[in-house]
Amino acid sequence: MSIWTELAGLDFTVKTVDAGGIATRSLQTGAGDEAVIFLHGTSGHLEAFARNLAAHAPYYECHAIDMLGHGYTGKPDYPYEIPRYVDHLVAYMDAVGLSKAHLVGESLGGWVAAYLATELPERVLSLQLLAAGGTVANPEVMERIKTSTRRAVTTDDIELTRSRMHLLMHDPANATEELVQVRHRIYHQPDFVANIDNLLSLQEMETRQRNLLRPDRLAKITVPTLVVWGQQNPFGDVPEARKMAADIPGARLELFEGCGHWPQHEQFARYNPLSLEFLQKVAANS
Repeated sequence: MSIWTELAGLDFTVKTVDAGGIATRSLQTGAGDEAVIFLHGTSGHLEAFARNLAAHAPYYECHAIDMLGHGYTGKPDYPYEIPRYVDHLVAYMDAVGLSKAHLVGESLGGWVAAYLATELPERVLSLQLLAAGGTVANPEVMERIKTSTRRAVTTDDIELTRSRMHLLMHDPANATEELVQVRHRIYHQPDFVANIDNLLSLQEMETRQRNLLRPDRLAKITVPTLVVWGQQNPFGDVPEARKMAADIPGARLELFEGCGHWPQHEQFARYNPLSLEFLQKVAANS
């Protein structure tokens, strides 16, 4: 199964959108009265949602983007802290004419989505936080992310990229050769290599601390929220997920067995119906 077969039958476009002066790669598909924006994790790219777009496109206008400094999106030379990501996301929404949207964020994407929901709640219809980061600062996990990513980016050995992808999955088979090749090519763009310190800035303790989603911020989230977590998430244990859900008023928590850090990918057959059910309930209750 490849990215192309996942998208087969969909009318979609991959284009570059000017988001506040930052050239932003975007895959757009689907139709509907409401939009869903899919946001990937640290050093990721929009292909993280290849297994989810076809399920959502019949009902929603779907946007999967390469976030600030990631993938084939522009890479301005400054550290990427959460308010910068939020500003870029809002600029993207403005550029494509979305006054509000449902946000689906995996890892870093969930951190950004939740932060936006506390700063500009009128722009967010609902949140899905998939193995979302940003509530803790665990030095061991931060070092693992920083070291594995930097080695894969600065060394032209595809095995290092493959190892970085395997970190995300409970079953290494889900880190398909195609995904490895896509990420390896992204990692070895000259501007990506030059920008790696900015991209990894949130893995530095002082920087991370001032960007954390602390309980008082999570308590400000007023939109319907679904937290999805893999039982074998290598970057965060289940108690972290339980606390995140407990700190967000009314949040729903779903734990996936046999799943690592990409629940939307590894467990797509479970995740896609769950997401659609959640989104339909949001609409029914609005």
